[in-house]
Amino acid sequence: MKRSERLIVLTRMLVEHPGVSHGLNDFSRVVGGAKSTLSEDLALIRQVLDEQGLGRIQTLTGAGGGVTYIPALEVQDIEEKIQELCQELSSPRRILPGDFIYMADILYSPVWAWDIGRIFAEYFRPHQPEFVLTMETKGIPLATMTARALNCPLLIIRRAHHVTEGPAVSINYISGSSRNIDSMSLPRRALPTGARVVLVDDFMKAGGTARGMLDLMQEFQARVQGIGVVMATADPAEKLVEDYLSLLTLGGLEDRRVDIRPSENGPPGSGVSKGG
Repeated sequence: MKRSERLIVLTRMLVEHPGVSHGLNDFSRVVGGAKSTLSEDLALIRQVLDEQGLGRIQTLTGAGGGVTYIPALEVQDIEEKIQELCQELSSPRRILPGDFIYMADILYSPVWAWDIGRIFAEYFRPHQPEFVLTMETKGIPLATMTARALNCPLLIIRRAHHVTEGPAVSINYISGSSRNIDSMSLPRRALPTGARVVLVDDFMKAGGTARGMLDLMQEFQARVQGIGVVMATADPAEKLVEDYLSLLTLGGLEDRRVDIRPSENGPPGSGVSKGG
């Protein structure tokens, strides 16, 4: 291959498999070339990605080492994406009867889900989670992209146990907003005891679902490294969980105007700060 062709193929191999370690032998089998030549190619790819803020290349030496693409975001990029998301969701056309906000097109958009997933991954990556969990159903695309950016499995907590998944752990929890008693379950085989996990969801009002997910994780003795939601309501100010990461805050609806703003519980350094 010509060098220009090698660079394209190598970049695609890295970017399409974020978090996956590739050895020089893996690259050589695909594009050929000596290891010294491939090392020079990878150095150029690393330089361009760094300069353009398109992520970073991580290199680990030793027998089990390799080259890994990390889909990192710069602070400025995170700020811009959160502001853009805020503007998109603030449109009066999104107001539904009953004062609900229509978010389905955002949540199920591959582009938006990937952007949001990378933001969550950027914050949670230092905690080295082993699993990403979400509650069915609207949080699934966001959690999927978060798991992809972190290169770890996705687990879906269901409201009803499926017999095809084998024995499961089920708990009852109280919805923080409606005060209804609901249930959630997760197959016993899905999550090893003591695993490091992060929880991802689309929306938080009082935090009842998040509290239920935390309680379910206790049954597995899992170590929850963080909770991430796209939007949380300003009222009630006191949630049923003490520590979470939210990108946006919904202040309320008045006279066909939507009060949505960047959250005070957002990623450090992104223009908003984490809190509880």
